[in-house]
Amino acid sequence: MAINRIIFMGTPDFAVPALVALHDAKYEIACVYTQPPRPAGRGKKLRPSPVHVRAEELGLEVRTPKSLRNAEAQADFAALRADVAVVAAYGLILPQEILDAPGFGCVNIHASLLPRWRGAAPIHRAIMAGDEETGVTIMQMEAGLDTGPMLYGETTPISDKTTGELTEELARLGADALIYTLADLGRWQTVASSQDDELATYAPKIDKAEARIDWSQPAKNVVRHIHGLSPFPGAWFELEGERVKLLRALALEGDGEPGMALDDQLTIACGSGAIRPLRLQRAGKPAMDLADFLRGNPVAAGTKLA
Repeated sequence: MAINRIIFMGTPDFAVPALVALHDAKYEIACVYTQPPRPAGRGKKLRPSPVHVRAEELGLEVRTPKSLRNAEAQADFAALRADVAVVAAYGLILPQEILDAPGFGCVNIHASLLPRWRGAAPIHRAIMAGDEETGVTIMQMEAGLDTGPMLYGETTPISDKTTGELTEELARLGADALIYTLADLGRWQTVASSQDDELATYAPKIDKAEARIDWSQPAKNVVRHIHGLSPFPGAWFELEGERVKLLRALALEGDGEPGMALDDQLTIACGSGAIRPLRLQRAGKPAMDLADFLRGNPVAAGTKLA
């Protein structure tokens, strides 16, 4: 049985390429489910999600239920009579009634090489842990948290990418992997492989309290921390009482008291080695390269950064 009629469920920018890929591949998108508009900006006006905006541009029906646990929402979902539901960073737990409603169930685009990094922040955690590679996994959804059978996957090296850069790359990779999988979904479901729970790791949501830089860590760990939290929430330190975010950095040789500026080029000593910021952002200001930052904010050697 060929896949044709699809329900799409997603919310952030990461999910948009998959929605567009389904539309471009001429699948019938019965409906798009996304998180309700949230207050945003200084005026706290309600802002629709990136998926909501793109779906309306494509002329698709959009639904924004706050929950899928009630009978009415489940009946409305089932009434769409979809062949499959595609889920990409939707943000709501899907009860069993939802998982079972489409003929081929629900498949998820997960931004890690499962079973590594199940959970809410797999991209951040892979970078922060120093993983050499990551990727996307197309998985059959079940009631557990990212525990379902794996249908297909693609890998990519992490190198020195930030979370922002890697998110964009994995969004494109996930969209391509999804289209490839849907073309023969029945076969992929037949040959799906179970996850080894003993190899599983958990990727908890990023807490803003994690963002302060710990200069006592080795330089390579500090760089991973910076890149893993870039662009949001942004790893930060204090310079003369002002919070400054670091969005990209380079590990270097160097020796000194952790948190000390070793020269006037803002080479900063760590527990071992040193780092040099490449891109920074002052509170309320746009991000800028190091040279531009130092032009307006010179930092003398010997300055202690908190």
